[in-house]
Order: sequence, then C-alpha cells, then structure tokens
Amino acid sequence: MAFDDLPQFSAPIALLRRSLAKGRLAHAYLLTGESLDDLELLARNLAKVVNCAEGQSGPDGNDACDQCLSCRKIDHLNHADVQWIRPEMKSRVISVGQIRDLLQTVYLKPVEARLKVVVLVAADRLNVQAANAFLKTLEEPPSGTLFLLLSSEPQRLLETILSRCLRLHCGGGGPRVPEDAEKWIGQFSAAAAVGVGGLFGRYQLLDQLLERLAGLKEEVDKSLTEQSPIERYDDADPKLIERWKDELTAGIEAEYRRRRGELLIALQLWLRDVWLVTRTSDARGLAVFPGLTEATNRVASRIDARKATQNLEILENTQRLLHTNVQEALALEIGLLKLAF
Repeated sequence: MAFDDLPQFSAPIALLRRSLAKGRLAHAYLLTGESLDDLELLARNLAKVVNCAEGQSGPDGNDACDQCLSCRKIDHLNHADVQWIRPEMKSRVISVGQIRDLLQTVYLKPVEARLKVVVLVAADRLNVQAANAFLKTLEEPPSGTLFLLLSSEPQRLLETILSRCLRLHCGGGGPRVPEDAEKWIGQFSAAAAVGVGGLFGRYQLLDQLLERLAGLKEEVDKSLTEQSPIERYDDADPKLIERWKDELTAGIEAEYRRRRGELLIALQLWLRDVWLVTRTSDARGLAVFPGLTEATNRVASRIDARKATQNLEILENTQRLLHTNVQEALALEIGLLKLAF
C-alpha cells in the first residue's frame, strides 16, 4: 500500500508531497485524527516514501514502490531505522524509561535508511516526565531523523510539544473537550447567561475561572506528587532525590499549563458557539456544546457578530499573554474584563 492507495488522506498527503518535492520536510509532524489505526497507516507509508529504494515519482508526486526491501521491512515493522513507540500495556502511558531508551539510539547514524523515522503512537499518552524528556529532543533534533507523533487527543499534549511540530489533521469529527472542562463550561455559561451587568459581574466570572484553576493546580500537585518516587525512596542518593524534585516541580508546572490550556480552549469553543449564533439563525448542528443552547442563545442575543468575533480575539490574545512572564491572574483579568456578555 502506498500514498496513491490512501485517498482518505488526500489533503495531508498533498502537503507532504509538496514538502518532499522541495526538500523541506519538517523534522516533526503531529498527525491528528479520530482513528489511531488510520494514523499509523499514514505514518507507515510516509516512512516508506522517505526510504524507498526505488523512489517512485508519479503524476501526483513522490510515492513508495511498495516492493523493495525497505518498503517490505517497514510494512512488517522490522526495519532497523524505523522505531515505533507505544504506550506500555499495563500503565497505558509512554514512560520516561521508553523515551530514555530512545535517546540512546536516536542520535546514532542510520543503519540502512536514508532517514530515520520515530513514530510515537498515542503521543498524548506521554506522561509528564516522558514529555519533558522528549521535548529536549524536539528542541535540538538530531539530523537525519523524522519524528511522527500520532494523536486522537492532541489537546492532552504539552503546549511546548505542540509548538515544535507541524500539525496535519487527518480527518475525524469536531474538537473533543475533556469531561471536567465541559462541566465547568456549563457552570460558567449559565452564570454568563444571567447577565454580568457591568464590572462587578465580570469580576464574578473572573473569580469563577480563578477558583477552577486553583482547583486544577491542587489536583495536579496531588496526583503527580503521589506518583513521584521521592516519598517511596527517601533513603536514595541525595543527588537522585534532588533530580526527582526538579522533575516533579517541572512536571507539575507543565501538567498544570496543559490542563489550564484545555480549560481556556473549552471557553474559546463556547465563545465560538456564541459567535456562530450571531451569524446564523440555526447553529444547532454546528455547535460544540449543543447541550448549552439556552445559555449560548441568551448571550448571543445581547451582542452582535462583531463583538462575538472580538471575544474570540481577546481570548486568543490572553492565551498568548499567558506564555509570557505576565502573572497568570493579571493576564486573565486583562482578558476577561474585556469580554462582551
């Protein structure tokens, strides 16, 4: 099977072929979609194309011959230079041990390939320590290596990893919102629908957001501290304990930022639903939160499409501001007080 046999991926394949033709393939791609099996199929065929001994070039661009030794080895998952990393069976996560094993080989020269390929299946299952270890590789990628991250839930990935990959969406439905974020959006939208009534009302909404973020931080701190080996091995070498502490601190911060990002993306998606109602008389089939129609319609009835668009821009700018050194509470205050409800 080759690119030409995958019409369902025509859009991402067209982009990849243009990059191959220009010799400008990115060092890391994030392939997203609903089916990991489909994403694995695309990743396997891309690995074949970049390493095909025959180097087929059809009317639509580069493709694999599907017959040479390299293509056959990749199809049978026994090519020395194409590595597949999957979540561990028991824990269902990609562990830091797996990433450290990868780092021992990823900087070595290829054994038989033109381009080494590393495929992370369900990359969103990287635990925090593994994600931080892998991030260092993405920041200083080895030459001659292509990283393919496959994910059906890309919102779970660290923002710093997302920013270092070229994302290709490979089909599937609309955006997925974590259950806890969706529940909070229900509460927030209900409060906004009542009518914020000036500055005091907006500060009430800000308090609601800050309270949820404080709860998130507490949840993350408790969860990762319980997973850390520090408490279980308090008689370990002091240098090792110090490293564990540093990893825990970095892990808590990274996981909190990811969870905060999920919450703000959920808020942005609800504001998108509000914007949609201001633009069309019937947005029921297009809403991300169809269960919040009443609250969405009430807010949309009080603002016009221009203000609804500005809301989306404000929240996007707020998320950018959170990536700077500005204090979190100040960045959120600046943004939320500008929103029109």
